[in-house]
Parts: sequence; structure tokens; C-alpha cells
Amino acid sequence: MEWSFSISVVLFLTLLIQIHGSGYLDHKQARGFAENYGCNLFQGSWVYDDSYPLYETSKCPFIEREFDCQNNGRPDKFYLKYRWQPAGCNLTRFNGEDFLTRLRGKSIMFVGDSLGLNQWQSLTCMLHIAVPQAPYSLARNGDVSIFTFPTYDVKVMFSRNALLVDIVGESIGRVLKLDSIQAGQTWKGIDVMIFDSWHWWIHTGRKQPWDLIQVGNHTYRDMDRLVAYAIALNTWAKWVDYNIDPTRTRVFFQGVSPDHQNPAQWGEPRANLCEGQTRPIFGFRYPGGPLPAELVLEKVLRAMQKPVYLLDITTLSQLRIDGHPSVYGFGGHLDPDCSHWCLAGVPDTWNELLYASLIKN
Repeated sequence: MEWSFSISVVLFLTLLIQIHGSGYLDHKQARGFAENYGCNLFQGSWVYDDSYPLYETSKCPFIEREFDCQNNGRPDKFYLKYRWQPAGCNLTRFNGEDFLTRLRGKSIMFVGDSLGLNQWQSLTCMLHIAVPQAPYSLARNGDVSIFTFPTYDVKVMFSRNALLVDIVGESIGRVLKLDSIQAGQTWKGIDVMIFDSWHWWIHTGRKQPWDLIQVGNHTYRDMDRLVAYAIALNTWAKWVDYNIDPTRTRVFFQGVSPDHQNPAQWGEPRANLCEGQTRPIFGFRYPGGPLPAELVLEKVLRAMQKPVYLLDITTLSQLRIDGHPSVYGFGGHLDPDCSHWCLAGVPDTWNELLYASLIKN
């Protein structure tokens, strides 16, 4: 079903001003399962744990090269040895066999950009390592990658849809339609869905995947990207509220995965982006503060009618300045990658949090 509705750009400019003026949220609205633990699982710090990592990528031949930092020559290994420790409780250690048993006969789909791909690749490896003798298959159908464990009748899928809303080719060019979701037809009937979107909203120039932006009957050459993101998220939220049956489908949002392009935020203005970082930031707070996109997302989720569980991974990931491929990704020294994450690494913690939510709700 296509959603179309007119939205006042003035209204969203007002929203943007409110967002930019917001202070840090002392108690984030991480909706869903954190309260069941008696603590907020997303508030804590990174501690050294020699039992980590949870897997060796050499045992997961399907891991994409851009995430396989050790195989790409990264010499240090301390970044592999950190475990997320919530401030007031312990996070359940991931049990892949239990995960598959609980989800027997069900389907899981990640929908989003390459950060969703990052998390999907992490989960498929964590599950494969847990049941190494269990057969698996990996197939691709258009923009959907499907990892199947036939013994458990479980499908773990990734659907590449970086903006969640539609981009349509028209005579005037590629039009980003902020109030339309046709791709939602492929989301129906899935048992567990994990969405993410943000990084492609800030691309400009040749990397920008659209030429024009359309809202209702109005077309724009450009607009503030946080405003556009907020409109698109509200379109997505309306789709979820109208189409999702919470007794049938669990919906998660990954949160906003941070990049580390500005070393001044963590007190090293002369550093070359994230290159050479080998330790996390220790403590509970990131010196650079919250991400405006994170605040937009939280505002949208709070207004939704149907339950959507926020995997509030932003702050814990902000602390991991050491976790990116950096020069050990595709770009090498010419284009260090300070957006994606090494595997094994930070996305494994995102999946530990996903597992904790599934067994507690």
C-alpha cells in the first residue's frame, strides 16, 4: 500500500529547530525490554574480556571482505577483546543454538543500509559458529540476501533499502518520495524485522542517490537532511502502525550507528580520522554528545501506536573509536572507513542485545 500525505515543511523546520536545541537525554527512551532486566542495557561501558571475540572470521567464509579487518592485515587485536557491560546488570551471553531453536520455523529480516548488512553478516556468522555442523545455504533474490538454516527452518535475510522510502525514476530524474513506501510489500509476513537508516541521508554529489525530493505535491531540489529524515521516518512509522500485527511480527530499529570522522569529538583533533585507534573510550559518556539523527528517531518511535523496540546502540558504539576497518577496509589509506565496523566486533554486541530482547519478551 502506498502512503501519500501532505506535510508542512514549515512544521518540520520547527521540528528541526527543536531537535538542534535539544540537550542530552539523561534517560533515553529505549522502548521495550531494558526495563525487564532491572537496568538499562544500553548504559554501561566496555570492559576487557579475554574470552572474546565470539568467533573467528576464518570460520565464516561468507563474511564480506570489507568487514574482515584481520584478514585485510590489521595488526592489533585488542579491539576484539572488549565486552559490553551494562551499569546495573549483566548482558546474557549469546547462545546461537538457543537463538535458532527459539526461532524455529520463523524468518528474520534486516532492512536498511550497509550498517544493517554489517549486523546481518555478524549474526549469520554467530549462528553458524554456534552450530557448525548444521547445513546452511546463502542465496540472493534481487536486493534480498537469504541465509537459511534448513535444520531449524530459519531464514535470516537482509534487504538493502538504505532510505526505507521510495526512489522513483521519472522524466525529471531520480525522485526521492518521502511519503511513499512501495517496498513494504516485501516486509509483510516476516516474524522479526530490524530496520536501520541514516548514513545515506547525508550523502551529496555523486554519492547522492536522488536528484529531487518530493513531499506530497511539492518537489524540492534539496532540503535539510534531518527534516527529510524525519518525514521519511514518519512515513515508515505510519506503515508499521497500519500493517504490522504485533502478535505476529516483532519490530526493532537498530538505532543510529555513529561514524568517527571528527577526532576532535573525542579529544584528538590531530588524529587522522579513526586510523590507528586501538582502544575504546572508557567511561559511560561520549565526549562529542548525542547524534541529532538519534534524537529524531527517538521522537518518531515515541509517537508510534505499535510497539517498536529500539536497539539503542548509538552511545555504546560511539565509545568504540577503535572498532572501524579504517585503512583495513576497501578504501585503504586513500579512503579510510570510519563508518562500518570490523567483524568480529561491535555489531556482535548489537546482536547480543537483540538476543537478550528476544528471550526476555
